Amino acid sequence: MPTPSLTRQEAADRTERVHPHRCEVDLDLTGAPDAARRTFPVEVAWTFSFDRADGPDETFLDFTGEVLELEINGRSLSAEEIAAAFAEDRLRLEGLQPQNRVRVRGEALYSRSGEGMHRYTDPQDGEVYLYTQYEPADAHRVMPCFDQPDLRAEWVFRLTAPQQWAARSNGTPISTPAQDGSAATRHEFSPTLPIPAYLTSVLAGPYVSAESSWESSAPQRPQHLPLHLWCRASMAEHLDAEEIFTITRQGLDFFTDLFDMAYPFDTYEQAFVPEYNLGAMENPGLVTFTEDYLFPDGASRQQLAGRANTILHEMAHMWFGDLVAIHWWEDLWLKESFAEFMGAHASVSATQFTEAWAGFAVGRKAWAYRQDALSTTHPIVADVPDVAAAKQNFDGITYAKGAAALKQLVAFVGLEDFTRACRVYFRRHAFGSARLEDFLAVLQESSERDTASWARDWLATTGATVLRLQTHRDPDGALVSASLTPEGTVHDPASERDHQLAVSVWGAAQQPQRTVELTLSGRTAHELPHLAGADGVLVVNDRDLDFAEIVVDQPTREDQLARLSSIPDPMARAVVWSALWTDVRQARLDPEDFVAAVIEHLFVESDEAVFTTVLGQAEEALESYLPARRRPQIRGRLMERVIGQLQAAEPGSDRQRSLASSLARLSHRDGAAHGLTQDLLSGEVVIPGLHLGPALRWSLLTGLVATNHAVDSSILRESERDASRISQIGRARTNAARPTARAKDLAWAEILGHELTNDLLSATIEGFQLGSPDLLAPYRTRYFEVIEPEWSQRSIGMATRLVRGLFPAAADLSPRADPEQDPILRRSGQWLDEHAQADPALRRIVIECRDELARRLRAQAAARP
Repeated sequence: MPTPSLTRQEAADRTERVHPHRCEVDLDLTGAPDAARRTFPVEVAWTFSFDRADGPDETFLDFTGEVLELEINGRSLSAEEIAAAFAEDRLRLEGLQPQNRVRVRGEALYSRSGEGMHRYTDPQDGEVYLYTQYEPADAHRVMPCFDQPDLRAEWVFRLTAPQQWAARSNGTPISTPAQDGSAATRHEFSPTLPIPAYLTSVLAGPYVSAESSWESSAPQRPQHLPLHLWCRASMAEHLDAEEIFTITRQGLDFFTDLFDMAYPFDTYEQAFVPEYNLGAMENPGLVTFTEDYLFPDGASRQQLAGRANTILHEMAHMWFGDLVAIHWWEDLWLKESFAEFMGAHASVSATQFTEAWAGFAVGRKAWAYRQDALSTTHPIVADVPDVAAAKQNFDGITYAKGAAALKQLVAFVGLEDFTRACRVYFRRHAFGSARLEDFLAVLQESSERDTASWARDWLATTGATVLRLQTHRDPDGALVSASLTPEGTVHDPASERDHQLAVSVWGAAQQPQRTVELTLSGRTAHELPHLAGADGVLVVNDRDLDFAEIVVDQPTREDQLARLSSIPDPMARAVVWSALWTDVRQARLDPEDFVAAVIEHLFVESDEAVFTTVLGQAEEALESYLPARRRPQIRGRLMERVIGQLQAAEPGSDRQRSLASSLARLSHRDGAAHGLTQDLLSGEVVIPGLHLGPALRWSLLTGLVATNHAVDSSILRESERDASRISQIGRARTNAARPTARAKDLAWAEILGHELTNDLLSATIEGFQLGSPDLLAPYRTRYFEVIEPEWSQRSIGMATRLVRGLFPAAADLSPRADPEQDPILRRSGQWLDEHAQADPALRRIVIECRDELARRLRAQAAARP
């Protein structure tokens, strides 16, 4: 059941009066291998100061579980008193003194949703693994605590676990008793430095490890850190430890030098865990990552670059987010945008993955532009009245748009001044909490720029500014004149921001023919006289410094579509691809033209991140934005090109891997290539160098099953090949993809049955959504009947997966039909009208799904007949 949401005001009131010192946590995990045990014992001992000067002598601890004992300053409460004090996941503490010691003993629940203490049973060997995940506020699912970001404490963890298990926490191990024949072992860890509850972490299970170390290369900052990696035993062969250790050392060298500050904590351990809800989490001393960053199918350069970026993102948090925390979740963007920016910056500056910013331009920013176009968009500095709102703001605005804004800020103040400000900020607020105005203050001190005005224009507004390019060309196509005009944002045509950007003209040379760097302000046209006479491809926002929606005139767009692959610079190509994709979504470019450009230009792209991302966008363009009657022909053209390139690709190359994955995805809705996919799975056709790992095999089989070219026995045979987590997920998706009414009924019942883990819930929903409109039609009405009850009975994370995943999002507009009359669009609006008092987080998801459906329908209506 969802827990009451802590409000910003409640958190602020508690901060005024409570000053935590230390929390000792004892967890007994010995019962975890028993699947029948739903709970585990927990005991905490809190010491904290309390301000009694104003207000009642009470506060509360957050806790989801059962309270068995409560002792306040030496007085044990009776069962009746505990029952009166504990309600709605809050344990009221009364009669507090200036100095307090509170002891609580209770039982907490194991989780299957990735929230709190997640328990996972390995399908390959039956072993049980535990880990915790708390952001933004799920620490109270494991232990009674003050679960808010600005209340820091020193933490001491003691874990009792089965004897053969490894155990880890944020501190370093200081006591692991020798094996004495007991069935359990007690692990104790050193006290942490002061950190909030949500940054604490526990790992326990038969994990295997790899060990190394890092030595600071700076004589003025001598530091030695042990490095550990952890993963499940059945994944150990896929833990490429040296690659991960290399990135880790490069990151520690880079950040300690950039910030001129030693790594703030005592150890650096990284764990790769199953069924993780996030990409990673910055728990100091014990960073946790999704196991999807280990690659049983083999790793492409893009996958390695993505993992490196995430490792560096989490490492940047050690300073920005951990050393200096946020006060409340409206500043979530500040730590996440900073880490997002630094992940790419460090990748380019310190690792082999120097193409990181091109991948950001075409991928992460597409997420930001999509989110910012929704009616539910919010300023980068959002209004977050409670924790439930915070959970919905882990989105493209907080991460990608925020990072893009920071990139614009760095262009505004300069990298040197930005770095100097970071150094001051960390020293000034170390082991405390800070707000946006604190960061802006040091920026202004460092740069002497008006950062408050910049923040007002960029952080307190919504939408991407529309920048419109107009050109005049001679009969040969050479530029005679060009101008660029800001037109406000898509949400506020009257808004104004200053923009730092570059406009270039690219020919065949490695450097642009012409470049103009400019600051745009106001609403008037800015002439670009330096570009006159150039005859290359014009790129607005070259180097991707700006966050803006680029709208070019028809001659420029036609030139880009014709000559895109002739641009020699991958970043410039990424910027053009990004603008083309935005044009598709804004119904300015026919989706077929985008797919045609992909067929013409993308297959000679040298940057794998750009290639893979744009190829995925082409698939979305034809499946979502192209009218249904035109999809088979265009899908066939793209599939033919993908197959041809796959067969010609260098054996074992990243390109070969990406093309095989694209073929599998295209086959989920089109059985035209079923013969090839059947032969690949059976081994009758072998493409030299192509590794058919479990993820690829199951994706290919999903397509065969969904298009009625494979039967249930094929699913059983594939399951017998491999019992891994990937196989579990693939089987769940493929079973739900079977194109029969009975299979869809079974999948629907499983989805609503509350027995699936987070991964299997998402996989089952994904497979369920693969089906003809007629097959899925009965569930479209049922969706609107079940979402509010399901929301009220599940955690917010699991409910979000269900509500967003099951939305009837297929857009199939009939010729000449009015998009606004689409039955699902109208039913969504009706549900929102009838549920005006529904949980705001639930309403936000439905609104966003409706907005995306409306966008697809408008694009189909605007497309050629």
